[in-house]
Amino acid sequence: MTAKWPVHRPTEHAAIRAACRSERPLPPVPALMAALLDANDRRDREGVCLAAHRVVRAAAPEVGA
Repeated sequence: MTAKWPVHRPTEHAAIRAACRSERPLPPVPALMAALLDANDRRDREGVCLAAHRVVRAAAPEVGA
């Protein structure tokens, strides 16, 4: 038996192409800031991190592109 690495899956390339073609609109910055404050009040560190990253992405979409 011979193994060929990496194993290519037919749906993998289709998913990558679809993700590159379409962008999901981000929620407005005030809504993201409210989520950030709510996560901070609940002491949810992962929620704070996710909300903070989404605020930065929504405020400056050209950063990291």
